[in-house]
Amino acid sequence: MTIPNALWVERLTLTNFRSYASASVTTDAGPQVIVGANGSGKTNLLEALSLLSPGQGLRRVPFVDLPRALGDGGFAVAARAHTLAGSADLGTGLAPVAKERGERAGRIVRIDGVAQSGSGVLADYLEIVWVTPAMDGLFTGPASERRRFLDRLILCFDHGYRMIAGRFERAMTSRNRLLADGVRDNAQLAGFEQVMAETGIAVAAARLEAVAAMRGIVEKRRARDPNSAFPWSAFRLEGEIEDDLGRMSAVEAEDAYARTLRETRERDRAAGRTLDGPHRSDLIVEHGPKALEARHSSTGEQKALLLGLVLAHAELLTERQEGAAPILLLDEITAHLDVHRRGALFEEILRLGAQAWMTGTDADAFSALRQKARFWGVNEGKIEALG
Repeated sequence: MTIPNALWVERLTLTNFRSYASASVTTDAGPQVIVGANGSGKTNLLEALSLLSPGQGLRRVPFVDLPRALGDGGFAVAARAHTLAGSADLGTGLAPVAKERGERAGRIVRIDGVAQSGSGVLADYLEIVWVTPAMDGLFTGPASERRRFLDRLILCFDHGYRMIAGRFERAMTSRNRLLADGVRDNAQLAGFEQVMAETGIAVAAARLEAVAAMRGIVEKRRARDPNSAFPWSAFRLEGEIEDDLGRMSAVEAEDAYARTLRETRERDRAAGRTLDGPHRSDLIVEHGPKALEARHSSTGEQKALLLGLVLAHAELLTERQEGAAPILLLDEITAHLDVHRRGALFEEILRLGAQAWMTGTDADAFSALRQKARFWGVNEGKIEALG
């Protein structure tokens, strides 16, 4: 199967990664279904694919936890991929020496065999979007999870966002440390607060822009299919900085935030942390047809809302990339989905033209994809094609 402009992994090779001593898969651009018992290594396979993008992957664990327990302390994930920059060989991993000598592990990234300075370069090649069981609590869990969800969405549009957000976090950490140490020197504190004001407003503005873009694509999807199995969502950002940006210029908002930080130093000193800023904002999602906050919806409705957001995100990426759909990693995706919603999801994936890697314990749950997807069996660190 060949899809014009598609982003897809043609060959994936794992060495000493998680439960895999050595494994290789060569496939096509269409949907991929990975079937196996719980604990067989299905999620490990998706996690390896997620490392072909910047960041820590879908489990967000330290890289030293990724090598196979009986291996040499290192691991490698290599792929032949069709990317935004054309066909390329992508590779990442850890050198065995990192664990043996007790050194701090540094991620290795290579493009066509050439070592890169960091994982950020991978954003120029593949866009990867994922859904995991851990995300089922997105709407009922802490606000930090929703911010992380939104921030990953933004990274797909603005590859420089990670640097801006990182500068804010570092400046805030430094301010918190000064406050904890009893420092009251205005010049020292004001320097970090100015960086927090500049980058904090930039973070909030990027989030607002992403939310506006998502609203647009959700409305387009709603008009196309008003009775979709994945109900449309209404969502908004809740936070003082976002409110300020709605009623004043960015420069005025920067000044207001810097003033707030200056005036709340003693309160924050007592609290042991900074209590104002984009790190306190929240993404509020509502079940559109029912006008009900997502956190009050049923488990099945929450899963449908989550998938609706992810599919809207994927569609927005496809539009912005001139028809190149992102790779989708959908772990245990049929859980909490009835037959109707499973069929609707598969239709969405096929319409989008995405290479979707889906896992499950029951091949029958993916029966609607027979003749339209490749099926793989995973067992004890081995992968084999199924009929």
